Amino acid sequence: MPEPFLSYLRVYEPLRAFDGPSGAPVREALRRGPLAADDAGAHDRERCLRAGLGSRLLPAPTVDVLVTTSESGDTVVCPLDTRPRAAAALLAFLAEEPPVLRAAVLTGPENVARRDAEAALAEIGAGAAHVVTSAWTVPLPWFALVDADTRNLHLDVPRRVHWQAPIGAAIARAERAEKVIRSGIGDDGPAEVLAETTSWLSRFDRSSVVELDYGGLVAFLDDDALRADTSAELVADALQALQDGDGDTAQSCYEQLREYWGAVAANRGNG
Repeated sequence: MPEPFLSYLRVYEPLRAFDGPSGAPVREALRRGPLAADDAGAHDRERCLRAGLGSRLLPAPTVDVLVTTSESGDTVVCPLDTRPRAAAALLAFLAEEPPVLRAAVLTGPENVARRDAEAALAEIGAGAAHVVTSAWTVPLPWFALVDADTRNLHLDVPRRVHWQAPIGAAIARAERAEKVIRSGIGDDGPAEVLAETTSWLSRFDRSSVVELDYGGLVAFLDDDALRADTSAELVADALQALQDGDGDTAQSCYEQLREYWGAVAANRGNG
């Protein structure tokens, strides 16, 4: 079964962020051993499927982690937060979907499902989930967080495309991009996404690392398409053009981005 067709924005925090009682599940996950990043999506899906097969709406409270290193060589850790992320998705489903669909999906009373989801979401305490996902595409504002030249492109199996950036640099880029976009095209859409992303990132340790990962979307792109991908460069060029008042260049960059990611979306049926 292929990886879920999701892209990922992840935050890896330094080990000191998991000191104390609340960090015990993360420390235990490190003792068990971290997952490989290219296995994370399938692992999330398997845990949620197993919960469903067991007539549970949410996976068990086991914590799994990814590990990488910061620019200074320190170990940084990203808890997958599978259970609270599933709880957040369940609460959104209960809030947004009509009663007939809710009744068809739920195996028990809705008030019990809501209570259990709220309790699972509270497991991350005052913090925030370390992972944000997007289905079928990469939100273009995410590219504003990274340096285009730092792309990691792996075409051997497992194929992977990702960027990493110190969280301070990612926040500064997001804030700059939001300011440029609000001035150039308005407050809705990309500017709102960047504001929400900055608020999310601001909740983590300042020695953290931010990772943008294409995840399962690489299934829709062959090696030549991945080599030729200039999405991060185009977003940077579009932002610079907006700052310079060059609307034509910004529009040209956007059209190229729309063409590239439109082709990815068109390949869904072949994935």
